[in-house]
Order: sequence, then structure tokens, then C-alpha cells
Amino acid sequence: MKLKNKTVDRLKKDYGNWALVTGATSGIGKALATKLAEAGFNLVITGRRETQLNSLSTEFFDQYNVESIPIVGDLSRKEAVDSLLEETNHLSIGIVILNAGFGTSGKFVNSDIQNELNLVDLNCKAVLQMSHHFCNKMKDETRKGAIVLLSSMVAFQGVPNAANYGASKAYIQSFGEGLARELKPFGIDILCAAPGPVKSGFADRANMNMGMSLLPEDIAIPIIKAIGKKSTLLPGFLTKFLVYSLRLLPRWGKIRVMEKVMGGFTKHQK
Repeated sequence: MKLKNKTVDRLKKDYGNWALVTGATSGIGKALATKLAEAGFNLVITGRRETQLNSLSTEFFDQYNVESIPIVGDLSRKEAVDSLLEETNHLSIGIVILNAGFGTSGKFVNSDIQNELNLVDLNCKAVLQMSHHFCNKMKDETRKGAIVLLSSMVAFQGVPNAANYGASKAYIQSFGEGLARELKPFGIDILCAAPGPVKSGFADRANMNMGMSLLPEDIAIPIIKAIGKKSTLLPGFLTKFLVYSLRLLPRWGKIRVMEKVMGGFTKHQK
């Protein structure tokens, strides 16, 4: 499935021909980068795995004849974020997709605290720094800008058995909702994409066994289409079904449901 020409024309007219996607070597990030390359956008793509990143960059050039700049780095490290911002400062990037992140699961008291701190560094601090940098660049441009933040369906209530991960996505959701109002007068659009379970490398790193899951390709096009049209998106029928079902419950009830769900995803850890 491709983006419609009407959508591509709108995005290029509003935001120009350059986009950045962090965490682009797998999962949602790779699907988003691929759809943008297919639509003719030049790309900056980032990731920790140099071989996969360079291969993807070459593929984009060979298949879609677009410029693709690979930048290797672990964005949980501030020096890597600083380097990324410096290396891209000369580019007029109109669409920034801050996808890089990871999850943890299980009982917080049994967790590796350094891993949990690393999660906050990547999921929250890096997003904060990059958002600040790019919104300041975009507000001085003559055209519009867009920043896409990867939230999650777990962002809307506490999540036992994935408490820190859920909290990191609650931060992203709240941050994005606030920014969307603040930056509207500057012509900068903010989109919080909040998917449900997705089949990617996420579950392996988070040590979860997830049941019903979407494919990254199922949500990539809905996310791109929503840029400039919504401030929060629940991509895919499964995501909408899960989130809308929870909305009928009081907050304490949502937390209990998520405890059951995450308990199922993590029962192999016991």
C-alpha cells in the first residue's frame, strides 16, 4: 500500500522534501522511513546498527532515487543526540519523526535500574532535546514544520508490570498535547501516534510475549497521513478497539485491566 499522490503533494507543499526518522532500522521506524522514501522524500535515518542502517540507506537510493543520509548513534547518550543535531543543522528538515525508543517489563523492584534510567534517557530526554532543537529551527522557516512523537496506548493510564515504560509514554503523550497548542501559531504541527501492540523487535527487547499485534506496515501510512491533520492518532482498528474499550472505565479500572494485560505478556518471566 502506497501513500496517495494527494497526500504526498500536501506533505511536500507544507513541509518540503526532507524528513528525519530516528530508530529507522527496524519495526515502526523502518516502515515509516520506507513509506516516506517510496513517496520521494529525502531522508536522514538514524539507528545503532551501522550495517543495517547503511544497507537501508543504499536501498532507498537504489529503489526510490532519493537522498538518504545514515547517522549511526545511540540516542540514549546525549553526545549522540548532540552529534545528530550538529550533522543535520545545515538541512531544512520539515518532518521529524522521533521514533527511537524501547520498553521494559516485569516487576519494577526486580529491574535493572541502569536499564530503566537508559529508557528514560532515550524515550524522554532525547525526545525533549530534539523537539526543542527542531521546533526552534522550524519556527524560523517560511514553510510549516511537523514533529511526530511515538506515544502508545499505554500512555493513558498507569501500567503495572511495565510501570516505567508506561510512564515514559505518558510523558510523551502529555508533552505532545501541550506542544501542539503552543506551536500551532508558529505553523508547527505535532502528532502523537499512539499504537497498540506491534510485531517488531520491541517485544524481544522488552521481554514480552504479546498476543494480538499489528504489523508496522499497518500503521505507517495512517501515521504519515495524519501529519498536519490530527494531534493524536490511534493507528489501526485493534488500537482503537482497545483504547475506546478502556475509556468506559474509571482510571483505577483501566489500571487493573492493564495489569491483567501486561501480566499475560510477562507471565513467562515468573
